[in-house]
Amino acid sequence: MIPIKYTVKSLERRKLTTLITVFGIALVAFVFAAVLMMAYGIQKTLKATGEPDNIKIMRKSAQGEISSIIDGDAQQIIATSRFVVRTAGGKPLVSNEPVVIINLQRDDGAMGNLTVRGVNETYKLLRPTMKITGGREFRFGVNELIVGEAILRKFPDAGVGKKIKFAGGEWTIVGVFSTDGSGFDSEFWADAKQVLSAFNRGSAVSTITTKLTSPDQLDAFNLFLAKDKRLNQFEAKLEQQYYEELSEALSTFINIVGIFVTVIFSFGATIGAAITMYAAVANRTVEIGTMRALGFSRRSILSAFLIESLLLSIIGGASGLILASFLSFVKISTLNFSSFSEITFSFAMSPQIIISSMMFALIMGFIGGFLPSVRAARLNIVNALRGL
Repeated sequence: MIPIKYTVKSLERRKLTTLITVFGIALVAFVFAAVLMMAYGIQKTLKATGEPDNIKIMRKSAQGEISSIIDGDAQQIIATSRFVVRTAGGKPLVSNEPVVIINLQRDDGAMGNLTVRGVNETYKLLRPTMKITGGREFRFGVNELIVGEAILRKFPDAGVGKKIKFAGGEWTIVGVFSTDGSGFDSEFWADAKQVLSAFNRGSAVSTITTKLTSPDQLDAFNLFLAKDKRLNQFEAKLEQQYYEELSEALSTFINIVGIFVTVIFSFGATIGAAITMYAAVANRTVEIGTMRALGFSRRSILSAFLIESLLLSIIGGASGLILASFLSFVKISTLNFSSFSEITFSFAMSPQIIISSMMFALIMGFIGGFLPSVRAARLNIVNALRGL
C-alpha cells in the first residue's frame, strides 16, 4: 500500500490547484450546510413555541390560526367542561385568542406581514416563559400592544412609544417581550376584546389555548369534542406539536429549493476536482511508472489517487462547515406560509447537518477523483517511465 505521506506531499507540491479545488468544494459545502441550518433553525424556533402541557383548540379544516373560527357558544362549552384546569380563583384557565395579520414597514422600506394575537387575563399563567424586557405590560380595555423582541430588529416603527394604525384605529406600543427565542417573539400581543372589537369579529376567536386537568386526557378531550354536535368541527393538539407541524411545510420547501441549487453548484466543484486529479496524473506519469515498476499494484495506485481526491473533499467540506458555523450568530426573517406572517429565526447547526455536509463533500470528491484514479491505475509501465 502506498503511504499516506506520499498523498499529502503530492498535494503540497500543487498548492494553487489544491487551493482552488478545496475552495470550490468548501463553497458547495457551505451552501449545503447553510440550507440545512436554515430549515433546522425554523424547526427549532417553532418547536420551542408554546408550553409542553398547553393544548391548542382550533377548527379541523383550518390551515392555520388566521383561518380558524371558534364561536362564543363553543368557547363557553369548552371553558366549562370538566377537562379544563381552573385557576386558584376557580375560573377556567383558558385564553380565547383572535389572531389577525397587519402590515408594517420593514427597515428596507418594504411592507411585511406581522401577527397580532389577542390574549385574555390568564395569558401569563399559560405562557410563563414570557417576560417583559422593555417598557411595561399592556393594559386591558385600551388599544395597547406589546411587541416581540424579534420584530424590533427589522421594523423600526415597532419601538416602545410608537403608534401604529390598523383596523381603523391607533394602537400604542408600550412594551417589549421575550419568550426565549420562540415563534411568539415575532408577534404583537394585545387585549383579545380590543382586537375583536377593532376587527368587528363579535365574540368569534381563532383558537383557544388551555391546560387539561391531566396531560393524558388529550384523547378523551378530543372524544368529548367529537361527540358534541356543537363542537365536533374542532380538535385539540398539544401546543408544541401544533407549531412543530407548522414548521414542516416551510422547512421542507427550503430544503427542496436549497438542495436543488446546491446540487447545481456541486457539478462545478466536482468538475474542478476531476480536472485537478487529471492534472495530477499527467504531471506524475513517471512517478506512477516508477511505483508500478517497484511492485505497487494497480489497486494501490487507484487507492492512492482516490484517497488524494477524498482528502481534498474532507478539507473542503470541513472548511465549508467552519464558515457555515458562523451563521449561527445571524438572525433572519421569512414568510411563514402557514400563517402568512413573518417569522424571525437563527441558523442552527446540528450533528446531523455536520454528517450530511461531510458526506456530500466526500461524494463530490469520490465522483471527481474516480475516473482520474482509474486512468492512473491503467497506465502502461513502460510508457509511464518514458513520460508518455
